[in-house]
Amino acid sequence: MHMITEKLLVGNINDAKEPPVKIGALLLVAAEYTLEPPNWLLYGRIPFSEYAEGEPLLLDQAVSWVEQHISDNRVMVCCRAGMGRSVSVVMAYLCCVQEMTYAEVLKLVMRRRPGAMPLPKLEEAITQVRLLREARGRTRRTSLHAQPALFTRVLDETAETPSETDARSREEGRHT
Repeated sequence: MHMITEKLLVGNINDAKEPPVKIGALLLVAAEYTLEPPNWLLYGRIPFSEYAEGEPLLLDQAVSWVEQHISDNRVMVCCRAGMGRSVSVVMAYLCCVQEMTYAEVLKLVMRRRPGAMPLPKLEEAITQVRLLREARGRTRRTSLHAQPALFTRVLDETAETPSETDARSREEGRHT
């Protein structure tokens, strides 16, 4: 097990099978393994294939999982050897959430996890994850801003417009 940051570690399958109590959340990213985690541990599994290129959609899911759990926990990301897939997920998280550059993250990870081998074309995959996250952020902001307008439009359709109110008042005035 290797500590990349104070709250983010990478580990191998043996670390995942017997996680230390200082770990509060474990993300398994090895497609070839499943685990029965201890009851006290938050656990997630996002299956990456070994030696394959990093798939942006899976990386996005993994980054979001880490992001969701890291504020309250020390998170360990594990794969078979703790050198490729787990390192790649941690790198993607640091680039996409902590906004570090790929070069900074690569240097950090290589120093903290000797022998690390990021997935092929990881930098390009991280760029795709950033674009997905930006688009999702724009969609959320747009939908949040659209809801009040939608609600107002519904209210406007049921209420009389000022010109309708004026016309009705003039008509009522003529009939009295």
